[in-house]
Parts: sequence; structure tokens; C-alpha cells
Amino acid sequence: MSEDTIRLVTIGRILSRRWRLLAVLTVVGALVGYGASVVFPPRYTASASVLLPGQWEERELLTQVDIATSSSVVDRAAAKLGWKGVSGGELRDRVSAEAADGNIIKISGTADTPKRAQQLSDQVAQQFVSFAARIAGGSTDPDAATGTEALRQKVVETNRRITDLANAADPGQTVESVQARTALEKLRTSLEEAMTKLDQADPATDKAGMVVMEPAARPTSEAPPTRMQLIVAGALLFFLLAVIGHLAAARMSRRLRTEPEIAAALGSALLGTVDVPGERRAHRPEGRGPRARIRRLLGVDTRWDLPTPQTSGDEAGRQIRYRRVCARLRDQLPSPRRLLVLVPDGDEIARRAAGQLAAEAKSDPLLRVVEVSVDRPIVPDRETESGALVVLSAGSWTAEELAGIAEACADGRHEVVGIVVAGTVRARPTRSAGHPPDNATVALAVRGHVTGGSV
Repeated sequence: MSEDTIRLVTIGRILSRRWRLLAVLTVVGALVGYGASVVFPPRYTASASVLLPGQWEERELLTQVDIATSSSVVDRAAAKLGWKGVSGGELRDRVSAEAADGNIIKISGTADTPKRAQQLSDQVAQQFVSFAARIAGGSTDPDAATGTEALRQKVVETNRRITDLANAADPGQTVESVQARTALEKLRTSLEEAMTKLDQADPATDKAGMVVMEPAARPTSEAPPTRMQLIVAGALLFFLLAVIGHLAAARMSRRLRTEPEIAAALGSALLGTVDVPGERRAHRPEGRGPRARIRRLLGVDTRWDLPTPQTSGDEAGRQIRYRRVCARLRDQLPSPRRLLVLVPDGDEIARRAAGQLAAEAKSDPLLRVVEVSVDRPIVPDRETESGALVVLSAGSWTAEELAGIAEACADGRHEVVGIVVAGTVRARPTRSAGHPPDNATVALAVRGHVTGGSV
């Protein structure tokens, strides 16, 4: 392919000439996506929201998101759920959390059923609230969750004990009894002040009290990727891979497309180019097997990377090109003019061009058309022929294949006297009047040969 292989016109050519193959591959991709949806069961996702009262910075919210999906929270949720065969490690892959606007942590749980997804998100949210409360209380130990309240109870008991001691003291007005009651009252006051400072310094007073805003709603649809998404993704993936494969194959193709390259590979001169009206290729007997029928059904029996045939002149204009080639052969070959015309096997365009060339030659020169296999080329031994003429289409054969044909000609003692390149065109209606006479056509062909122009 040329440097601008990947162009819209190239993509359009692939779509127009390979639409059957692309359609089949797209259906196959859709079936693969459907199979993937069967192998991977559907998933459902439910979400629960947790409100964080107070003022929170962004980094603090991100910390709470990490806490919500930590193993400490998810493992406790797994223990509460008690699902058989499901551990906390597996649940961690199904739980996610994100910080939303308004100091809200959104916790999502994914499971194989809507009910389980709802239970998972609710349980993780509850465990997150409990765990965050324990952290705010200064300890992650479950037994320390009521530590502050226990301390308050002890202070109350101590105050009661102080009151009992004060009442049990000598009710007299001695100096010692007065001093004892005074010390007890000071101790009571100190305990109350300490508890007040403890309550004021407690970090949980500002950012405690997280609550689950509402239970998770039971999901009614599958979580992505859904079955339909997998089917569409499989069809699109196979379609794109098919198009990319065509482009890559065309880029890596080593087929020769220009006349100078073909002439250099065969080691001979170009005698001219001829046109063959484009038509649907006839099905030959050797192409009637199951594989050939499948190729025709998929539309891969014809080349897609050849340019769209251009509109040519009428039949008379196309005959001029053939007659010019015949005139050049007459000028170049000694009498008797007999040539072996070699056509690569499978080159339908070249085969039709060789037949038309033999018809236009009218036994001068006498042309014998022979098809040659490009895999193992064998050329008949030289008898009365003056050489070999190679007729082929551009963009169909590599330099190695053409070099093999040239070596086969040398083995058969044939000299390659020239090359004719055939191409397809879109035919116009045959000219009804003004057909040039044969002698005028031959004169024109000879004049083209003398000037060395390429036709």
C-alpha cells in the first residue's frame, strides 16, 4: 500500500467490497459477547449513603472513604452477613466508596442478586459508622467503645462516695472535721472540672454521630457491563479487528503495483498496458469446491485493495491498445512470429487480456496462451516460438513469484521478449460509427512504438 493507506477512501473500499465478511465477523463477535455474558453472571449494585455531620476537609473525607473500604470494616460486615463461601477478601473487591457533596460518603456493594447487593451495602455502611465512632472515641478496640461512659459512671460513684464520707465525718465543729469536709468538697469540685474538660476535649463531640441516611434501595437492573453491552462490545471489537486486519495486510503486502517494478522483476521491457472491461468473474470448474463456495459467499474471492476501475473509452478505444501491442511485437520479432503467452494461474484479468490479445493478433504474430503456476512454474520447452510474452495484472504478484516465472522461461529456453500489464475498467457503450480501419490502427500503434510512448 502507499504511504496514505489509512484514508477514508480505503476504509470505504473495505466496507463496500468486504461487507459480507465484516457482517459475518460482527455476528460472530456478538455471539462471543453473549457467551461472555453467560460465563460471567450478571451483577447488581446497591448504594447506601452515610452523613458526616460537622465541618470536614477534603483530605479528611478521603480518609473516611479509605476507612469505609478497609479490611477492618469489610471483614466485620462479612462476619455479620455470614455468607457461605464468601470471605472478607472477596467482599473487598465488591465494595467501593466515594465522597459526594454535602459531607456524604456513598458506599456501594456489588453481588450476584439484588437482595445480596442491598444487604452488603447496608451492612458495610453500618459497620463503617460503628468503626468510625470507635475511632473518634480514641480506640479501635470494640471493648473500649463504652470507655468514656464507664469513666463518667466512675466519677458519679466517686462523688457518691465523697458524699458518704462527708456525712460520716464528725458532725462536730472541730477544726479537724471542718478541714476534712472542706478537702472532700474540693475533691468533688476537681472531679467535676476534670469531667467538663474531658467532654470539651473529646474529639467525638465535633465529628461523631455519623448516621446512615437511608437504607440501600434494591437494584432493579444489572450493573455494567450488562449482557447487551457485552454483545455490542463483542460485535464492535470484531468489526474493528477485521478492518484493522485488512489495513495491516495491505500495508505488509509485497505485491508489485507499478509497471517499472514488474518489468524489473521479470527482467524485460514493458510493451504496453491494456484494458479489460470489469465484470463478475466466471466460476471456473476448479473453483467449485466447498472452500471456493464459502469464499464467494463471504466475498473474499475478489481483491479489495485494488483501486476502483476508471471509466474507459468504448470498445474501439480499448482495441487500439491491443493493436499497438501487436504492432510492437511485429516490429520486434523476426519471421515467423510465434510467441508463447504466459499468464499466471488464477489471474483472471490477465487471462481475458491474453485471449483478447490473441484475437487481435490474427496469427501475426501467432500467440499460444499458456497458464503458469506461480507456486511451481513450469514452461513448455521451446519449439518454434521466438520467445515468451508475459501478460499479468498489477498488484497481484510479488517480485519472488515473477522471478520464478522468469527462471522457468530460462529453463525452457524462452526469452521474455516483453510484458503486458492488464487492468480493469468500466466499459462504455460500443461506438456505433466512426470505427477506425485496421490499417490506420496499426499505423498508430507503430508510431507509438517508435516514439517509445507507454500506452
